[in-house]
Amino acid sequence: MTSQPYNVLFLCTGNSARSLMAEAILNRDGMGQFRGFSAGSHPGASPHPYTLDLLRGLSHDTAFARSKSWDEFAVPGAPRMDFVFTVCDDAAAEECPHWPGQPMSAHWGIPDPVKVDGSEAVRRVAFVDAYRMLRSRISLFVSLPLGSLDRIALQRNLDGIGKSTAKTD
Repeated sequence: MTSQPYNVLFLCTGNSARSLMAEAILNRDGMGQFRGFSAGSHPGASPHPYTLDLLRGLSHDTAFARSKSWDEFAVPGAPRMDFVFTVCDDAAAEECPHWPGQPMSAHWGIPDPVKVDGSEAVRRVAFVDAYRMLRSRISLFVSLPLGSLDRIALQRNLDGIGKSTAKTD
């Protein structure tokens, strides 16, 4: 592994909700030990308004928030990633991007709140649920003793985090 802070890229298809939430959560909760980034394989034009509303309502800085292509992180001079996590929902047969190279990676599938149908209240609850699941997983991740785990143990932990469910309290 590299010296801290560790660079972490959250990948999604559209980079309008889940990956942006994860970036915001990690940058706040990572306590300076992690630097979060996000991108999409087919990014939308802009962040979803509910994403921005939720993040602002939870006192996250949203100045960083823009939908961007993962191509930005594959050019010379881009930050070298230590970890790459996909947050697309393979249970919904959603296409997940794959990141080439040597960073540690895992799939942390979260249902896409953008695709939820229903009233505004139902749709906003889907964003809150996605946020809660991401925050739970990121909390587990930042608590890992990265300096004392070998790659095999670390990979097992990262995969396990992707299978964890958020607390509902």
